[in-house]
Amino acid sequence: IEDLSVYCASMFFRGQTIGKYRIVSSLGSGGFGAVYLAEDTWIDKKVALKVPHRQNIDFGELLREPRLLASLNHPNIVTILTAEKQENVFFIVMEYVPGETLEAIIEREGGLDLVRMMDLTCQICNAVDHAHTQGVLHRDLRPANVLVSEGGMVKVADFGTSRFLEVAGHGTTVIGSPPYMAPEQFHGKAVFASDIYSLGVTMYEMLTGAVPYETPSPADLGKLMRGELVAPPRARNSRIPKELSDIVMRAMAPAVGERYQRAGELLDDLLAARSKWVGTRTAHSGAAPTAAHRRSPAATEELQDIQGRLRARETPASRFCWHCRKPLHSRTDRCPFCGEAQ
Repeated sequence: IEDLSVYCASMFFRGQTIGKYRIVSSLGSGGFGAVYLAEDTWIDKKVALKVPHRQNIDFGELLREPRLLASLNHPNIVTILTAEKQENVFFIVMEYVPGETLEAIIEREGGLDLVRMMDLTCQICNAVDHAHTQGVLHRDLRPANVLVSEGGMVKVADFGTSRFLEVAGHGTTVIGSPPYMAPEQFHGKAVFASDIYSLGVTMYEMLTGAVPYETPSPADLGKLMRGELVAPPRARNSRIPKELSDIVMRAMAPAVGERYQRAGELLDDLLAARSKWVGTRTAHSGAAPTAAHRRSPAATEELQDIQGRLRARETPASRFCWHCRKPLHSRTDRCPFCGEAQ
């Protein structure tokens, strides 16, 4: 009986009404739970309902994720509207983003053109940078968790899910999707730079249409730690500018200290690299000319707009311990609260 109660939440069906929400369709499911498109019948608004599979844990633990995500308020992060418990089923109410995942776009189109890849990457970086300033790690950043609206707006989803998975009993050692996981994540020690590594793999996939390596086997973990599994994206596609290829490789550096430490740092280098090739002829990038390349004044204006938004980023908050999440001094290499090395 207990086992059935754990998974009863995954049985929502089209047309069902729970509280004021009418289920329209299923949007997908995973290890954490299921997500449904629903309509708020009071205000005629479409929302997404995230329903954890495990419903039999303490209510306070169920509230950890929405409470964590309530601290995130950014246009490139899926907004958490509220959390409810109706008919003995707990669920999180989120904004609904009409569009598709970045994963679906890459599967359909393969490698993206440089201008589009830059636009999407800038938006993802802004989302990650905001979350990190709030002390929130993603730990499962990948194209499947990046939503792209019909208007081209990026919305990063599932921030905080991995921490919630820890308290929900889904495991505390290895969290994430293996092809996108930083080497230290295989030892259960995610840090802010781990998200940067995952972002680097996502950039690699946007540029080449493929991940740099498949899920590492236990025998391959040593090679992963030494960076031997990754060939530069430029080696797969010579049309990729060297500066951009180098940025991706730095984001994916196997040693934490050799990576970008903040998404803002990566963004600065991306924008500097783009200023060298945006609006130039194909002789520079080797790619077929696109409308964005031919409209160099407009491309330049777009770049200036992105830079303006970038400068408006918040002042970075204090560092946080990866283990106990308490604030750290900027020069501390060991948490004074729990004693874990950073």
